[in-house]
Formats: sequence, C-alpha cells, structure tokens
Amino acid sequence: MRFRHSDGTAVHLAYCTNVHPAETLEGITAQLTAYAEPVRKATGEPVIGLGLWLPVDAAAALAADPAATDRLRRELTARGLETVTLNGFPYKGFHAPVVKRAVYYPDWSEPARLDYTLNLARILARLLPDDAERGSVSTLPLAWRTAWSRTQSAAAMRQFDALAAGLRRIRAETGRTVRVAVEPEPGCVAETTTQAVEALKGVDHDWIGLCLDTCHLAVAHEDPDTAIAQLLTAGVQIVKVQASSALEAGDPSDPRVREALSAFAEPRFLHQTREPALAGGALLGSDDLGPALAGALPGEAPWRIHYHVPLHEEPAPPLASTGPVLRDSLRALFGGDHAVTDHIEVETYTWSVLPEDERPVGEAGLARGIAAELTWTARELTGLGLTPTVPAAQKEPGS
Repeated sequence: MRFRHSDGTAVHLAYCTNVHPAETLEGITAQLTAYAEPVRKATGEPVIGLGLWLPVDAAAALAADPAATDRLRRELTARGLETVTLNGFPYKGFHAPVVKRAVYYPDWSEPARLDYTLNLARILARLLPDDAERGSVSTLPLAWRTAWSRTQSAAAMRQFDALAAGLRRIRAETGRTVRVAVEPEPGCVAETTTQAVEALKGVDHDWIGLCLDTCHLAVAHEDPDTAIAQLLTAGVQIVKVQASSALEAGDPSDPRVREALSAFAEPRFLHQTREPALAGGALLGSDDLGPALAGALPGEAPWRIHYHVPLHEEPAPPLASTGPVLRDSLRALFGGDHAVTDHIEVETYTWSVLPEDERPVGEAGLARGIAAELTWTARELTGLGLTPTVPAAQKEPGS
C-alpha cells in the first residue's frame, strides 16, 4: 500500500512476515500464497507491501543467486505484492518453541551479524520496485545489555563502518540505495531514544539510522514528539517505523488485572515489562512478564508490556493497549508539513501466542486479522492527510 504526503514523499505501508514461521526459500514462497495474497485480497487493494523476514540460510542462498532473487520478485509481483523493507532483527529460529533472548544473537560485535545484514541489503536492492526511492533493513540495537563490554562496543563500531562501506558498494553496483535501521528495544544496549543517539554516535548517518518501533517506545514510557525531536536534532534519520502497540495494565495490583495478564505470560517470546517509579527517575523493569507477576515489580503504577497486540482492536478489559502512543507517533511523523520517514511496517508477530480465545483460527483467520491491521493503519494515514496511490507497472527483472 502506498500513500503520498503533501510534501510529495511516497510513503510505503507493509506488514512484516516474521509473523509466519517458514525458514526456507520454498516455505517463504509458499507463504505468499497462503497468507500474503489473501491479506491483499481482504484489503481490497491492488498492491500491498511485505516487510519480508528472510532467515540467515535463506538470505545467504538468495544473495548468492541473483536469479533466485529475481524469481522471488516475480512471485511477489504476480500476487500484487512489493517489498521495500526487510526485517533483519531475528537471525533464525524465530518460531522455535522458546526464542526469548536467542533473538539477540549474533549481536553487532560478531561478523555473522554484518554478513547477514549485507546479504539482506544485496537482496533488497534487487527486490525494490523500479520506482521506489530506497530500501530499508531493520536490525537489533547492538545487543542484549548484559555482559556488553567496551571491547564489544568498539567491535560493533568497526562493523558499522564496514556496513556503511558495504551499503555504498551496493549503490555503486546496482544504483539502488538501501539503508539500515537500528531498532531500540527494552532490555538492549539501546533501549531508549537517548541510548540510541549515544550508540549511533560516530556512525555514517547517511546509511545507518533508526527504526522507531512504537510498541518499544511505549514500553519505555517515552513521548513520541520528544523522542522524534531528539533524533532529528542529533542528525539520526528515522529510516523506518514499525507500527505496533504494547499491552498495558492500568492497575497491576488488581487481582482481576493480574489474572488477565497471566494469560499473556507465554514461553516463546520475551515480554519485557516496565513500571514508572512513584518517586520519579528511572523506570522499574522486569525482563519478562512472568517474573513481573511473581513479584519482580511492585505493581504500584501502570505496567507496559513488550507484547505486540493487534492494532485494530483493544485487548479485553481490564487490559488495554498503547494505541494512543501509536497514533501520536504517526501524527508526529506524518501530520506535519513534511514526512519524517517513508517506510511503515505493521509488526504484530505475536498472533500465534495470544491467549487462546483471542487467536485467529487457521490461515484465513490470520490473513483477515493482518488485513484489518493494514486497513486500520491506512485509515489513520489518510486521516492525517496522506493520499492513497497505486504503484506503476513493474519491469521484468533483468529487462
């Protein structure tokens, strides 16, 4: 789905395919038929965007075989799908029975993370629609915070230098621009906007910027206007925004609230939980919802939980979502005289681990849910004055 801002910027809206479990090229192609095409049909749009997640082995295979990448692009085009952004945060095994902290490895001190990210950039340069100005790849905010040393930080900075050089080579070879977006997340080296600005000091801001995930922003109890202004003042480009909502508990001391929250404490993903300290100052935090419920947090102030909930509907009372933070973020990014970014990715990867009575039923149910999220986001964008547009016809790869 595409939109035009009043300043002329083409704004791309996609949904992220890390919600689907496939890890092979064959499985990824099958997803297009099983999910992505039905999502498009449910929206009624002629073309929708996919924020593809390509696990490391699939990415290596595609990067080594440009003809295979061209075939993937043809498969996308034939189904009314296009890709301007990739999610390079999960490396592999994102739908293993237990993911938790494994998603943060390899981190940015390790060469494997650089190799993977550059492979994604090479692939995206071939997948980009002919008329797309640029592509984006989101990635983790350096590492999980524990055991992060100065030595690892220095290694990460060297890797970012090599990343920028690699992205420049890709543009020289292909004529296509692909930028990488570091995505702050609770519990990581860069959790807050301030930490992200510090972490990105010294990197080449023409090539490496920030992915603003609005769920993560909400969990950190940050104000969107303040965070966005801080990034722009520091010269950090917002390369991409992930439209997402966190789970919110207004009164975690209430037994009814705790009972409702317990249904969201599940074993696959990490659900970092944050609570404002009553005396002010730093947030109180738990690295997962289960420990928070077991007493790691006092429960004297509202909790925000890193649990991506569907955008278009609120959780059942007494719980809520941080939808207002998402709306405020979209307004700050697109409601002014110019668009602050041009790539939006709906990223609700937790559909399969929602409490049983809230999960979609089967492939068709999931497709309808994702389509509803895209429709909701599109409505928010048009309400901010953006105009829907239709992409031009694409050339065959190699023509």
